[in-house]
Formats: sequence, structure tokens, C-alpha cells
Amino acid sequence: MSNIRITKQFSFETGHALYGYDGKCKNVHGHSYKLSVTVIGQPITDTSNVKFGMVIDFSDLKKIVKEEIVDVFDHATVFNQNTPHIELANELKDRGHHVILVDYQPTSENMVTDFAQKIKNRLPQNIALHSLKLQETDTSFAEWYASDNS
Repeated sequence: MSNIRITKQFSFETGHALYGYDGKCKNVHGHSYKLSVTVIGQPITDTSNVKFGMVIDFSDLKKIVKEEIVDVFDHATVFNQNTPHIELANELKDRGHHVILVDYQPTSENMVTDFAQKIKNRLPQNIALHSLKLQETDTSFAEWYASDNS
């Protein structure tokens, strides 16, 4: 049986700031992120299985990514917990804002790496994460490939 890659796309709105950066992105700002999740596996060959012919049901993949990424990061502001932005984060939290503190600079590169780990931890054993593409603007994106990280 052939290995097949399937991809599901997601979108969410997230704000962030890059502490110590020497450009405009040091300011709190947001993006309309687009996340493409590609997994690889062999289609189910058991004709009695309701998911016969599927690598993974798109709705099952959607559930994983929504729970781990979209529902968490959508309309949140992400700050590196190890910077003075913690003061701003605490003020926003005290005012009822959804703030996420991470242990990395919240660049697309670091976010896509974080997302890859979260998704890999939830996939069934017979399904592997092949790649992620996190697009923060129409012309800028970061990609993560399993083959580059094994």
C-alpha cells in the first residue's frame, strides 16, 4: 500500500510582540495566520472499518489541530515569558484578555516548531506529521518538515 499525504488548512488571529527586535515587530501587533498541516500514512484497508480508504478522517485531524492550536491561539496575544513583556502580559490578563506566555520568542519559526510538537503528540501511531506551513502574511511563512528534524 502506498503512503499518502493529506493536508488540512486552518486560520486564526493572534497578536504578539518580539522583545528586543530592532524593527516594527517589537510593537504588539497581530496576524491572520494560516496553518497547513500535512500528515502521512497508509489508507485503511479494512473494508469493515467506517474509515476505509482514509489515512485519517479530516474531522479527526481537525479536532486535534483545533484543540491544540486554533482554540488556544485564536484571538490571543503571545509573549515570551522571559522578557519584560511579562508586565504587559499580566496587565492584559488582569483586564480579561487572553494571553499566552511561551518560553520562546514568538516568531513564526518558533511557533511552527511548538505547533509541530503539540500535533505530533496527538496523532495516532500509524500517522506521522509530515510538514507544517505557518503563514503570517500573504508573502511570509515558516515551514517545518519532519525530514529536516529527525
